[in-house]
Amino acid sequence: SDGSIRLHQMTSEYPLMQWNDSTNGQPVIALQWALTRPAVFFVLDASSNIYIWDLLENDLLPMVKQAIPSDNVVTMAVLGEPEKTTGLLGIALAKESGLIDIQYVKKKWALP
Repeated sequence: SDGSIRLHQMTSEYPLMQWNDSTNGQPVIALQWALTRPAVFFVLDASSNIYIWDLLENDLLPMVKQAIPSDNVVTMAVLGEPEKTTGLLGIALAKESGLIDIQYVKKKWALP
């Protein structure tokens, strides 16, 4: 609820990494790992901002912050086929109005 993100290992109650205030204090609505690239994850905050983290490139800050204007995003789902090396990775965004928006990410965050 405070915008912090914690990376845990299943064998420990203490986080391996913790990023405080990663969404400028906005609550995290959803967080999902990329299906095609294990070091990449996506975060949706309560202000309809999407953050793309690539832990291989930078483990301190997200690589990208993208605002989704005009219609609140209520949840997201990551799309992709991990068994294929096409580098196709997308995010389905469910909006408050009932619309579903599909956005594809750059190949550099999708390729294995």
